[in-house]
Amino acid sequence: MTTTTPTPAPRVALVTGGSGGIGRAVVERLAADGFALAVHYSGNRAKAEVLVEEITAGGGQAVAVGGDVADEQAMAAAFDAVETAFGGIDVVVNTAGIMLLAPIATLDLDDLDRMHRTNIRGTFVVSQQAARRVRPGGAIVNVSTSVVRTQLPAYGAYVASKAAVEGITLILARELRGKDITVNTVAPGPVATPLFLQGKDEATVAGFAKATPLERLGSPQDVAESVAFLAGPARWVNGQVLYTNGGLA
Repeated sequence: MTTTTPTPAPRVALVTGGSGGIGRAVVERLAADGFALAVHYSGNRAKAEVLVEEITAGGGQAVAVGGDVADEQAMAAAFDAVETAFGGIDVVVNTAGIMLLAPIATLDLDDLDRMHRTNIRGTFVVSQQAARRVRPGGAIVNVSTSVVRTQLPAYGAYVASKAAVEGITLILARELRGKDITVNTVAPGPVATPLFLQGKDEATVAGFAKATPLERLGSPQDVAESVAFLAGPARWVNGQVLYTNGGLA
């Protein structure tokens, strides 16, 4: 009589903001690593569903889940949906975020509040759900920005929100002592996404590219590689901010 070894269930990842930019690249990279994916969207369900179809057509497993990351009830429902679809969650990657730029002296405070809601409260709500639900051996990865360190003018409010993301990450890593769950942040440099390119002329973009020793903008795939490292083999990296920026000082 022959016996067969059952195929182990894939690890499961939820990627917020997974339908575009860095989020999409992370979804594609983790799918290539064999993860079952939950592609989160806030407003563009159709875009998330197209990505789900692409993953499933390639032999992977994926579902789309929606909701405002700052709404704790919506996020609890999203996490419930992932657990129903796949049986649990191993990795949460929180790429959802917005960037609104202006000097501190002239910033519209409504823009400050919008970034606070999505970037700070959203990260906190998602991290809270992840802390309760991610299985042992799992990982939580948030996204900050290298501008926390480079301190460019006009980025004051955005940097304030992302510095908060780093603080949430570093505290949560220590609060999850004994759970075998890592918590880290990736801090990209200038990456060629619509979020970064919006409102910048060619000379400004070229200046950002020249600022790195590699003399190019990053790609979403560059950031996804760092996320995949933290989501998978990097079990001894915990409570850290990983600058993924081509050597930007």
